[in-house]
Amino acid sequence: MKKHILLALALFGGTLPQSLFGQTPSFEEVLSLRSVSNPIISPNGKHIVFQSRSADWDANSYDTELWLSKNGDIPFQLTNNPKNSSTNPKWSPDGQWIAFLSKKSDHTQLQVIRAAGGESFQLTHTKNNVFNFEWSPDGKQIAFLQSEDKKDETKKRTEKLGSFEVEDNEYRLNQLWAIDFKPDRLYHAALPSQLKDSIYTKSLEAIKVLDSVPFSINDYDWSPDGKKIAIEHQPDPLRNTFFKADISIYDTASKSLKKLVGNRSYDGLVGWSPDGKSILYQTSLNDSTSNYYRNGKLFRIDIDGTNNSQLAKDFDEDLSRLYWNEQGIFGIAWQKTKRPMVKINPRTGKTSLLPLNLERVWGYSFSDDGKKMAFYGVTDDQISEIYSAAYPFKGATRITQSNQQIQDWATSKSEVIRWESEDGTTIEGILHKPQDFDPGKKYPLMVVIHGGPTGISTPTPVPTGVYPMLQWLNKGALVLQPNYRGSAGYGEAFRSLNVKNLGVGDAWDVESGVKHLIEQGIVDSEKVASMGWSQGGYISAFLTTNSELFRVISVGAGISNWMTYYVNTDIHPFTRQYLKATPWSDKAIYEKTSPMTNIANATTPTLIQHGEFDKRVPPANAYELFQGLQDVGVETKLIIYKGFGHGINKPKERLAATWHNWQWFGKYIWGQEIEIPLE
Repeated sequence: MKKHILLALALFGGTLPQSLFGQTPSFEEVLSLRSVSNPIISPNGKHIVFQSRSADWDANSYDTELWLSKNGDIPFQLTNNPKNSSTNPKWSPDGQWIAFLSKKSDHTQLQVIRAAGGESFQLTHTKNNVFNFEWSPDGKQIAFLQSEDKKDETKKRTEKLGSFEVEDNEYRLNQLWAIDFKPDRLYHAALPSQLKDSIYTKSLEAIKVLDSVPFSINDYDWSPDGKKIAIEHQPDPLRNTFFKADISIYDTASKSLKKLVGNRSYDGLVGWSPDGKSILYQTSLNDSTSNYYRNGKLFRIDIDGTNNSQLAKDFDEDLSRLYWNEQGIFGIAWQKTKRPMVKINPRTGKTSLLPLNLERVWGYSFSDDGKKMAFYGVTDDQISEIYSAAYPFKGATRITQSNQQIQDWATSKSEVIRWESEDGTTIEGILHKPQDFDPGKKYPLMVVIHGGPTGISTPTPVPTGVYPMLQWLNKGALVLQPNYRGSAGYGEAFRSLNVKNLGVGDAWDVESGVKHLIEQGIVDSEKVASMGWSQGGYISAFLTTNSELFRVISVGAGISNWMTYYVNTDIHPFTRQYLKATPWSDKAIYEKTSPMTNIANATTPTLIQHGEFDKRVPPANAYELFQGLQDVGVETKLIIYKGFGHGINKPKERLAATWHNWQWFGKYIWGQEIEIPLE
């Protein structure tokens, strides 16, 4: 791969940058940043296992492995399966074992490893991938989900009739299985070549917990005493059937199943109360026409169906990662660009914010007694680290040292700014500045628009993605990331502002932000660019055909025509909810909000980037915009990334997409003809 010095020469015309603020990292270095996530604290609160992801350029993949910190000491790597990663660690109730998922043969299977160290053992040998597993409270079983086996049926049909697929009718139900955990058997586990021998197979046999049920299981949770299992299920595993998810209780002794929550729209399982008498769940109640952008509702209900009551009524945002222990109900939620922990009183339903001295908390876990916690998150000038703390929180101990990776870099000076949109709405955004920012100078402005629309941009020292934002900053530009209407963190009313106004209101917010910076005298109005992926790509496409403010644009996996999108996407309800119509019931709203409607007005050079197998925003959108721009004489380029869906998740293709953006914007903003180095 190309070394740092080669990129430096390409960026700076043959001379290496000398900066008091650090060096400009190469694209590869940014894409290779090791990240940490998912810290799981041991039942006794002494140890923390977590995931660490790194780039493997030779294999063109990202590898995730488990690391372990004992008693707060320096973490060490626990697993090593670079071909297929190791993920989702969970402690056994006695704290002696860690179960996790990894693919070491044909399918992803349950693995277990002693917390004391040593080799891991493969616990399951099923015919399909295992996912979403949980230890039983006594540690004697592990329940897990896997899809039903239809290989024989599919093989017979193919041999007789060839290959075909019936839309919305080809699926395999997710089923609940369990396997006994007997550590003494692990030391006599079979070799792969011995698995056909019944003496080994029987000792490794898993059993189906629920047989012949007419639904697909999304999630489940053991009761604290292990005698019941709460189950979230829907009629089939198809993406849009989540609207019909309900919650039932399975009694392990009587093997009976009884529905507990069955509203007309989505009901999602959160978990049990510590005493095992109640269930916590999130729901859309009967709303199946606006729950893409409205707040979900949080309820508790006793397992006999009584005392069904709403909690957190005073909180105007979506709650996530909810967990109920003896200390209360905890969760995480966006509050503008902050993401604090939230505590909910189970009795009163009132909420309060918990100080953790971080701007954004991404995830957490508690010890069994609820008195110790592991969590990970960031400050505005750092990348993610893992911490431990005692509850109530009076201080935290940092476990990892991820920020050592960027200590010699010239990073972003990022801040939250505000402006007024065309209709008077207050909009926030993140303005990234170079370390040597001069308020008396006019800079090129690179506008990078997040997806969603319920995504959000936040301050960070190293803005990442397929847009080389850090390198643009150090080349002498500003980067603006607007949190346009519809973004998370600003409440339900704000998220609803682009309903029947997609593209139009979003463009107001982006353009007004650009004009705000131009009026401040820090932006060169002749050198303004826009780009984004998914919803950000759609807004950029809308700007391509409806705005003259931008010198150049890049559209990543963006919608160009809502009618084309509606009939091809895998989430049809999204369009119906935001536009409040189908193309057949209100053609006008589809035309008003589609970039293609005003294609004849387009003049802005536009790069289009798209995944070959994108089901969320199918490639037809890219081809339609590309052909339209060609027909009206606008300079355009379409790049299809082979083998990818809605996102680009391999390092080499992410590098390619980054170079393609660097090259495209270099030409139109800096007037440079950039050749992509292949050595």
